[in-house]
Amino acid sequence: MKFLTATAVAALAAAAAFADPVAYEFDRGHTEISASWDHQGLSRQSLQFTNYDGTLLLDFDNPENSTVDITFNLIDGLWAGAHHDRFIRHLNSDEIFNTAEFPTARFVATGFETEDGVTGTMSGDLTIVGVTVPVTLDVTLNDLREDGTAGFTATGTLVRSDWGPTVGIYAGPVSDEVILTINTELSVAEDDAE
Repeated sequence: MKFLTATAVAALAAAAAFADPVAYEFDRGHTEISASWDHQGLSRQSLQFTNYDGTLLLDFDNPENSTVDITFNLIDGLWAGAHHDRFIRHLNSDEIFNTAEFPTARFVATGFETEDGVTGTMSGDLTIVGVTVPVTLDVTLNDLREDGTAGFTATGTLVRSDWGPTVGIYAGPVSDEVILTINTELSVAEDDAE
């Protein structure tokens, strides 16, 4: 899912501005992490993940040296637009995310692949409701500036039922496949900025 982490795609950039892993942080005003699904074949619905944090240590020369570990707060870190309060209560219930027992989701990157330094994949483990499932995101480096600022887009398809009967319980009215989309801008963390 927000399930966050597409920013790690920075590690796919081959053209390097830095020799060693550098700490990055999200530009939260220019980051959107969303999940969308088909509702009864009538429309696509979506929600956004708004409360997330973690470690982004990115090595543009050697992506395998990068570390991406993002935790998402599911209790008060979701935005669903219309009927927001009712839908968030439903997501937080034990019928879906069961946030009383599992208040967070976590993504830990396990690998990066790129042939051109612009497009590639990021694989990782996504843990929801205590269940860890491997996922893969297709990533694109939109731009890398001289000051280290980077912009990325990442997309991937998640299968809700992979996380068990609670997350996948409503397979009838809602598609089992959920599309995760991440658009983000990253900046060098203050401690690593020159």
